[in-house]
Amino acid sequence: MRANTSDSDFFFLKRTAPSAAVETVCELCAERLPKNMGIATMDIQVLSPTRRGEAGTRNLNAVLQRALNPPSTGKKEKKYGEITFREGDRVMQIRNNYDIIWSKPERVDYNEDGLPKVALGEKPERGTGVYNGDVGVIAAIDAENEFMTILYDDRLAAYGFDMLSELEHAFAMTVHKSQGSEYRAVVLMALDGPPQLMSRSVLYTAVTRARELLIVVGSDTTVFNMIANHKITRRYSGLRARLTEP
Repeated sequence: MRANTSDSDFFFLKRTAPSAAVETVCELCAERLPKNMGIATMDIQVLSPTRRGEAGTRNLNAVLQRALNPPSTGKKEKKYGEITFREGDRVMQIRNNYDIIWSKPERVDYNEDGLPKVALGEKPERGTGVYNGDVGVIAAIDAENEFMTILYDDRLAAYGFDMLSELEHAFAMTVHKSQGSEYRAVVLMALDGPPQLMSRSVLYTAVTRARELLIVVGSDTTVFNMIANHKITRRYSGLRARLTEP
């Protein structure tokens, strides 16, 4: 199904089996959108309401890494727990860190493997701080000195291997993590998940992340259930009682 709004094109691809949905998402990101619509993989963001399950971001990131940035003799890797970080991977900072040192490159080029090659210049601007939700690309991994560098738009940040718990892959991310960001193309996975995540507000957030193109892959029943689920989770913080205390 295809539709058009004043802001972006919309397509719905019905896939009720999680394995078929995941396969379709990979095809869209690796083949169909780059080749047929000229949208670079870095301009495509896969979203899912949930982290868990076959349609969750954990599995999607593993599958998309294999499809978009497979192992290569020209790409170094670092194993961290169950995660393999590879040069060229898209990654996200998952907590505020005000002490990470960054430099602004004078020039960024890309080699035949798509890896960024950074020239800092003689006196690059320097600063500190990388924040929750910042997304970048692993530019280099130095196993001998135990650190990696990540290019965040116009900042090159250095991470010791002891800091890798602050990173996760960002080929796919949760809708919650995407709040406040905008992408040229969004591919939304819409299959069953926890009721508190499968809500109208989550769907609205995902839809409004797309600047030019939105593709929903999944079950139309799930989408209709999300639209119908407009209950707001009540929070018991005790704030009202504290504000009214004499």
